[in-house]
Amino acid sequence: MAETGRRGATTAPADRVPGTRSGLLDGRSIRELAEAAGLRPSKQRGQNFVTDPNTVRRIVALSGVGRDDVVVEVGPGLGSLTLGLLEAGAQVVAVEVEPALADRLVRTVAGRLPGAEARLRVVEADALRVTTLPGPAPTKVVANLPYNISVPVLLHLAEMLPTWTSALVMVQLEVCDRLVAAPGSKVYGVPSAKLAWWATATRVGTVPPTVFWPVPNVDSGLVALTRRPPPDTTAPRERVFQVIDAAFGQRRKMLRAALAPLVGSSAAASEVLVAAGVDPTARGETLGIADFARVAERLG
Repeated sequence: MAETGRRGATTAPADRVPGTRSGLLDGRSIRELAEAAGLRPSKQRGQNFVTDPNTVRRIVALSGVGRDDVVVEVGPGLGSLTLGLLEAGAQVVAVEVEPALADRLVRTVAGRLPGAEARLRVVEADALRVTTLPGPAPTKVVANLPYNISVPVLLHLAEMLPTWTSALVMVQLEVCDRLVAAPGSKVYGVPSAKLAWWATATRVGTVPPTVFWPVPNVDSGLVALTRRPPPDTTAPRERVFQVIDAAFGQRRKMLRAALAPLVGSSAAASEVLVAAGVDPTARGETLGIADFARVAERLG
């Protein structure tokens, strides 16, 4: 993993930061910082920056972040949410893949919340490749996740950073609904089932597109996650996830047909499912994570 840590002690003076008015970022400050960084927001990377301080404070409040927390933030961008988390007294480890944004973040914090930069670590890295982070173990994750990688990032952080106990993430509303969906729901699928291995997910709010720059064409949803132990099973997680992928590979198929490639035939799949206490004619969207784990156990 290629990464570099940045701390406030090595940054340029705060008076070199555009828009050094104190406090959280607003629309004008966001544009000033983007111009100074030569940044044009990228749709490919899902770059939409929050321009409303009240929305930032709402997210921070819902996250429950306080002075004892070490927060991982993915994709801090120009620093809207970073400043809110630091304002609440937390330590923040910000993971940013864009070198130009990672380079400016500490200076922005030093200019708008003088002294808070001492509680900020910036890691220039791809969040999908992060396996360790500098400093104390994280206790929370709070992030405005890019729409195109939100689910893979969440699953990766859940696996690679086992010390965080709760998270509050902002994602595209459609993704939010999928993450919190229960078995039997029309939008229940692979993201819902896999995330349930690590955490419970609850929708706790929505965010309108008008608080972003550029303005997206969709609403966003706020998802609260609470980590919990994985299902009590002897099956490895990789095997359980393999069963989930197969079950949802073709949603219209009965499970006995969907799982046939894993065991050689639909008849063999039926035997496995019956042994696991699952109806072979059921479909994947009716099973919870514990059901998938039982099936994986029987597959061996």
